[in-house]
Parts: sequence; structure tokens; C-alpha cells
Amino acid sequence: MPSITHSIELTSLLALVLAAFAPVSLIALVFIPSKRANANGQGFAKTVSLLAASGFLTTVGAAILFWLSKGPPPAGMFFPYLDALSITMLLLVSFLLAIVTRYSIHYLAGDPSQGRFAKWLGVTGGSVLTLILSGDLLVFTLAWMATSLSLHQLLTFYADRPAARLAAKKKFLFSRLGDLCIVGVLILVWQSFGTWRFDEIFNQAEAMWATGAATASINWISILLVTGAMLKSAQFPFHTWLPDTMETPTPVSALMHAGIINAGGFLIVRFSPLVALSPAALNALAAVGAFTALIASLVMLTQTSVKRSLAYSTIAQMGFMMLQCGLGAFALAVLHIVAHSLYKAYAFLSSGSIVEIRKAAWVPTERPAAHPVALIGTLLAAIVLTSAIGLAFGVSPQSHAGAWLLGIVFVMAVSYLLWNLWASSQRVGSVSIGLALTTAAALCYFTLHKGAEKLLASSVVSYAPERALWEYAVMLVIALCFLAVLVFQAQLPVWSSSTIAKKLYVRAASGFHLGGRINRLIKQSEKLFNHRAKNHPVTPIVSGQNLDQA
Repeated sequence: MPSITHSIELTSLLALVLAAFAPVSLIALVFIPSKRANANGQGFAKTVSLLAASGFLTTVGAAILFWLSKGPPPAGMFFPYLDALSITMLLLVSFLLAIVTRYSIHYLAGDPSQGRFAKWLGVTGGSVLTLILSGDLLVFTLAWMATSLSLHQLLTFYADRPAARLAAKKKFLFSRLGDLCIVGVLILVWQSFGTWRFDEIFNQAEAMWATGAATASINWISILLVTGAMLKSAQFPFHTWLPDTMETPTPVSALMHAGIINAGGFLIVRFSPLVALSPAALNALAAVGAFTALIASLVMLTQTSVKRSLAYSTIAQMGFMMLQCGLGAFALAVLHIVAHSLYKAYAFLSSGSIVEIRKAAWVPTERPAAHPVALIGTLLAAIVLTSAIGLAFGVSPQSHAGAWLLGIVFVMAVSYLLWNLWASSQRVGSVSIGLALTTAAALCYFTLHKGAEKLLASSVVSYAPERALWEYAVMLVIALCFLAVLVFQAQLPVWSSSTIAKKLYVRAASGFHLGGRINRLIKQSEKLFNHRAKNHPVTPIVSGQNLDQA
């Protein structure tokens, strides 16, 4: 028996060592001077790519050892925190980082600053991996800040571009507000729990959940966590910086949209034992997420730039993910993170081939507006079919309200697909194929949902409280809003010629002018700051550029 216990502990310890290899080796790149990295930019980029690929392989090894071990890995201050959630996110981010660093070798070939770019790309990826592996709130906070600061070096890679500098300043401002939220959480958690270790915090939170003895400070902690997540994941009204960062190289966009932007969702899921103690914070997160998803989806349809359209798509997806978290569907949110990250990384890395993709794509030549009867008919058919499959999987409005609402939104998307099949061909056979695809999609949706719940059962809370009538009313309003978008999209061919639709298009194309107003505010603040600095000179602080050249 002692030998078995020893082997289990050794397996868990080895899993920790393998998991820590990628973040440690990549963050160590910060100590390499940029001039030295630029001396052989191509070779240094290959080195960073090799480190990222090795990190992915060691992460796979850590995942295998974690699932083979029978006991939890050692825990403590500054120890990596391995559970199903961190392993899933580690595999995802390390895989994406290996792909992006490999892609950047040829993308920036010949650029005189390729070595510096590769350096900060590796440091940024290492910071994200450290954030995922953090086992205590102090390390988590430091990694949270390091992710933003290292990303800032990438956003200002082309420092001679005014648009890039402005977007970086806006992102820097919102990130510092997010840092203040996490620092506030750091202080309140210590006052409430007397520790920063995740395992001890979550055990005490579980006891609070069982006894219903949540304190007032828990509500403030949850509010700060929700606000920090909104700032990090570009939620309304803090979203305008993301579409403006398109001046950066494509590998940065791929890593940012597929990995870094998910940090807000990971924050909520990681601290789900705490956030679940505050239904008010979750309801607010659901409302903001739904509104962000609706607004960003509308703006996305009006963008003529491929990368800006993808950026608003990311904002909408993050809003939908926050809606999932707000409804308590934490496992489904993780599944959404994985699916969106893989899709969005591919979309950005292949955005340069959009012309060839467009030529190969099939698009109906004409599409009439949906007749109300046809649209309602396909919607009812999809609802009946998907609801039956959901009930067969044990997903009911009472036990899984969040998954049920998300299933309704899924039904709306499927119904639009069915109507498109009918409108483009007017053939019964096409509708039959559509119904078969609907059945397959619904089966995949609920199967993956149940699989994610089972996989992450030990890492996230099962949130199924007794909901008040007004909470169901809010969920109904959210569903009706998504239905309104469906109707708008279906009737667009008819409404596009109206004066109101044209005015709405112009405003949506500009993001409803919110980004412009924030940009003017930042420029005015900068002018005021420069004017005061000119009249009252002080000793200059080392700038980010000088720090980078050190």
C-alpha cells in the first residue's frame, strides 16, 4: 500500500512539473534583450516556436498523468493548480500558441523587429498559461496584469501607426480598470477567507453554499469579478478597443481573439464557487452579455473589413459566453470557449485567403424575404424537435434553465437554416435534409453539454437555484430579443430599402458612434495631460519602449 501511494504522489508531482514547463520557459524570454533577439529574428522566432511546441507536448503529458493519477496533485502557495478546468484550458492555449508561433515565422520573415515580436508573443502566451495554472489569488493577479502588459507590447508593435497607438491606449486604460477590480478582489478575499489559496477558498465557499451563510463581502467580490470579466472580455460598453486593434500583425489577432479574450470567461468559471453565491451579480452578467451579443451581432453584419467583422464576431461570442456564465451554465461556457477559440484562430490565420474562399463558396443568387407563415412554421418545427431531444437528455426548464434558454437560441439559428434551405430550393427533399441536420445538430449540442458537465463536475459548481418569477421574465425578454434579431435578419431583403433601415445601417456600421466618442475623450485627455506636463515638467519615468530595449 505505501508503494502505491508513493507512485500516485510521484505521478501527480510529475504532472505538475510537465504542466509548468511551458509557462516558465516562455516567460523566461522576457530576460532576453530585444536587440539580441532581433540580431537573428528568423532563428529566434523558430526557437520560440520550438518552445511553444514543446510546451504543448509537455501539457499533453501532464494531462495524461493527471487523468491516470488517483489523487489530487499537491496544493499550496505558488503551486500550479491542476484540475479538469485548468487541464482543458492548458491544452487549448498551448495548442493555439504552438500554431500561432509557427505561423509567425514566415508571416514576419524579413521584418527587422521579428525577434522582438517573437519574444513578446512567447511572453504573452506564457502569461496566459500562468494565469490558467495559478493556484492562489496572488499569482493569479500578477499573471492577469502580466498578460495585459505583455500584450500591450504586441499591440504597439507598429508604433508609427496612429490607429494602433490609439487602440493600445484604449485597451491599456480598460485593462488598468480591470486590474483594480482584481486587486479589490484580492483584498476582500483575504479579509473574508484569510487565505489566497484556491482550494481553501473554494472549500469555504462550498460550506457557505450549504449553510446559506454568505456575507455581504461575497456580493462585492462577485461584483468586482463580474466587472473585471466584462473589462477583460470586451463587453459593452468596454468593447470598442477590440475592433480597433486590427493594425497589429495577424498572429496577434489570432492569439488575442482565440486565447486572451477568453480570460474574462475563465475568471468567472474559475471563481464560480464564489460568484454562484451572488445571484444578483450573475443576473447582471447575463443581461450585459445578452445585450453585448445582440449589439455586436448587428454591427458585425455591416462591416466591410474582414478582420473588423471577425472582431465584432468575437465580441458577440464573448457576450454569448457571458450570458452562459450568468445563467449558471459554467460547463457549457467552457465548451463554448474551446469551440470559439479553435474556430476564431483558424478564421484569422486564413483571413488572407478570403478571396479564394469566397470564390469557392456557394451563395444563393437571390433570397426573398421570409414569409411569416414559413418562418413560424420552421421555428415551431425546430422547437418541437430540439425540445424533444433536450427532454430525452434530461434538460428541462426547471433543472437546467440556462441550458434551456441557450437551447432556444440554438433553435432560432436552426430554424433560420431550415428556412434558407426552403427559400433557396423550394424542394421538400431539401427540407428533409435540413430536418435531419437539425436532429444531428441538436444531438451534438446536448451530448457535448452533458459531456462537458461530467468532465468539469469537480471544477465548477452545479448552479440550479430556485429562480424567482422576475428571473424567468428576464430570460423571456432575452429570448424575445434574439427572436427579434432573427426576424430582422429574415426580413432584411424587404426592409433594406426603407429610410429607417438605411439610417440604422449607417449607425451600426460605425458601431453606433460609441468608439468615436471614447477615442475623442482619450485624445482630449492626452492633450490636457501633455499641456500640464509642459507647464509642470517632472522627472521622466522609463517608458515601455525604453523598457523593451533594456
